[in-house]
Amino acid sequence: MKFKQIKETCLYVQDLDRTIAFYTQVLELPVIGQVPDRHVFFRAGSSVLLCFNAQKTRVGKDLPPHFGEGQLHLALECEPDDYARWKEKLTQAGVVVEHEQTWPQARKSCYFRDPDQHLLEIVMPGIWGGE
Repeated sequence: MKFKQIKETCLYVQDLDRTIAFYTQVLELPVIGQVPDRHVFFRAGSSVLLCFNAQKTRVGKDLPPHFGEGQLHLALECEPDDYARWKEKLTQAGVVVEHEQTWPQARKSCYFRDPDQHLLEIVMPGIWGGE
C-alpha cells in the first residue's frame, strides 16, 4: 500500500480575519469553508490548507481536539514560469522574502512568513527528485 498525497495540512493562527486577508489576497487561495472564530479552509491545488484558531479547537466535541503552537512550515508548489511572478507579488504586498534557495537542477524556492510567523515556501516542481 502507498499513500497518494498529503490531502490536507493545518496551521494554528491567532486572528482568522488577518489569516483570510493574507491567504486570499497575497497567495490567492480561495476559501472553501469557514466557521467564524473557529477555522477557515483554503484550496491549494488538489490539497486543502486548514487554519484553526487553536484556542477554539483545543476542546473537541464532534472531532478530536485540534491545536498546536509555534512557527510551522509548509511549501506551496508553483509552475516554474510563475516562480518569479510569485516573488514579485510577495514584494509588492510588502512580504519580506527571507531566503532564496537554489536546489539541484537550478530549481528554486523562497521563504517568507505569514502574519502568524509560520515559515512558508514557494517551490518549483522537482526539488525532491523523482517528482
